[in-house]
Amino acid sequence: MNAIVSALRFFFTQTLDRPDLARKLVRVAQPRNLPVVLSRDEVARLLNATVCLKHQAALSVAYGAGLRVAEVAALKISDIDSERMLLRVERGKGGRYRNAMLPADLLPLLREWWKAGRQQGVMHSGGWLFPGQDTMRPISTRQLHRVVVDAARAAAITRRVGPHTLRHSFATHLLEDGVDVRVIQVLLGHSRLETTALYTKVATRTVRAVISPLDRLGMLATTQARPDG
Repeated sequence: MNAIVSALRFFFTQTLDRPDLARKLVRVAQPRNLPVVLSRDEVARLLNATVCLKHQAALSVAYGAGLRVAEVAALKISDIDSERMLLRVERGKGGRYRNAMLPADLLPLLREWWKAGRQQGVMHSGGWLFPGQDTMRPISTRQLHRVVVDAARAAAITRRVGPHTLRHSFATHLLEDGVDVRVIQVLLGHSRLETTALYTKVATRTVRAVISPLDRLGMLATTQARPDG
């Protein structure tokens, strides 16, 4: 519906030069569903359920650095900055580039994949970090989606998940660990804080850690001590 509204507004304002006809064309606010978030145990099971080292490394990057699936696929070997422990994301959303975090536990896994890939003849200096069947091209986002679905099935995860689920889980787990939402915004490459703030609605551990004002009143203990009648 909103696409039709945008097309009509462009037609009236730009093509016909009649902005008065577009004044009553209003975009409809679409309700946004809460993202699916895996528990830490489910993430570990999913990563361990992958069938090869390349897939485990790729999904570990998606979760460990919070990258979008297209950003994972577009990574090159030269994007790994092991000295500063950063991943350079050159093909982020909107054509923007940024630096993403490189977790300490992820670096040995990437080095292990580098050695295995060199032995297999699929890794080349300056080439793709996760090459596809044609080593001159990166792994496709569709294949990464299949990898996640297959690993989730093998890990007995019944919810509908995809590569972006790992990014959602990354952000939510950071929030639950007390990381400032503005820091998470930078790590995710969000242009608007409102987008990142959505994860506050699914950070269940954060909610459980909050003490209700009712608990501080001590009413429950008083009620239990009060005799019946």
